[in-house]
Amino acid sequence: MGSGFRLLIASSWSAYLGDGFALAALPLLVASRTHNPSLVALAALLQRLPWLLFGLLSGVVADKFNRIRLVVLVEAVRAGLLITLAATILLGWANITLLLVAAFAIGVSEVFSDTATDTITPTLIRSEDLPLATSRRYTGVVTLNQLAGPPIGSILYAAGTALPFIDQAMLVAAGALTISHVKLPPHQRSDAKSHLGREVVEGWRCIVHNDAVRTLFVTIFIFNITFGAAWAVLVLFAEERLGLGSFGFGILTAASAVGGVIGTTFYGWFTRKIALSNILRVGLIIEALTHLSFALTRNAIFATVVMTIFGAHAFIWGTTAVTVRQRSVPTELQGRVGSVYSIGMYAGIVFGSALGGVIGSHFGITAPFWFAFYGSALFIIVIWRQLSHLSNSSRG
Repeated sequence: MGSGFRLLIASSWSAYLGDGFALAALPLLVASRTHNPSLVALAALLQRLPWLLFGLLSGVVADKFNRIRLVVLVEAVRAGLLITLAATILLGWANITLLLVAAFAIGVSEVFSDTATDTITPTLIRSEDLPLATSRRYTGVVTLNQLAGPPIGSILYAAGTALPFIDQAMLVAAGALTISHVKLPPHQRSDAKSHLGREVVEGWRCIVHNDAVRTLFVTIFIFNITFGAAWAVLVLFAEERLGLGSFGFGILTAASAVGGVIGTTFYGWFTRKIALSNILRVGLIIEALTHLSFALTRNAIFATVVMTIFGAHAFIWGTTAVTVRQRSVPTELQGRVGSVYSIGMYAGIVFGSALGGVIGSHFGITAPFWFAFYGSALFIIVIWRQLSHLSNSSRG
């Protein structure tokens, strides 16, 4: 699919691996400073909160300016923040307050980087190749970010608390250097002098009037509330309920990536043979049952198997949703629509993380999983008929 896409993949995969280190290392670092479920959940919340504050702005910026330069600049800033975090750890200054600030600052840089990066693929790839291109990008997420990254991050964390963040900074910087060589075809940019509010409204309007994207938007928002509530306390759940240490937590996190590899293998077959709406419906049921299983179990092996199944669902869901959205949206609106969609996605996680911390503090470590199960099961009943909108979308 061209040298530009190969460079984009290399850059993305480098960053994915580094971010995978942080998937295990940052929760472990926070949990080493506090066992208060509210504070642990707050750290997860602050990583997502920037999407609510800056998500719309990031979409407008991505549509207005050179997307490659934007990614390079923001990734350089993120590498600097990670090195600063590592330095504070080595100097013994990394208390819980500083970690919360660092989680927020790194989250801000990720907003602008991720929004701009997501808009690059459809400018390099023909529409008919988007499912394959998106699948290859998500393969990097699965194999490097979710499968290889967390256990490596756990090992690095055990060897030296600052090591995973130093290595993450190096990989992020390498990704920025790689993507700097990508040459983009010209895209129709928004008028640099146009009104920010008008730009934002245009992105919202595109989602509201597109049945498939609107249905995905509502679904991901609600399901991320339930997901965020449960996953915000996952590190404490793994330690207190399953009896796992730092390496065990990394394995549990990586188990979802094993499922993602399975999803990668069968993704093309699923989208050719099965209606998108039915794939989505099955995925919603799997996610609800995941929360129920975690609420009931104390067995680490069973929890790992459940996480593997969840990972297969998450890969198929994410790849399908991105493909449907990118096929449905004009190139000049990709940044704004993508950022609005991401706001819905991360808003759900932010609200859910806050709820999960409160629920876990007052009702115990399994209570957020019970909330997630009942909430997602109720929503499945409500949204079931609306998912038929996806039947009219292009198959992967």
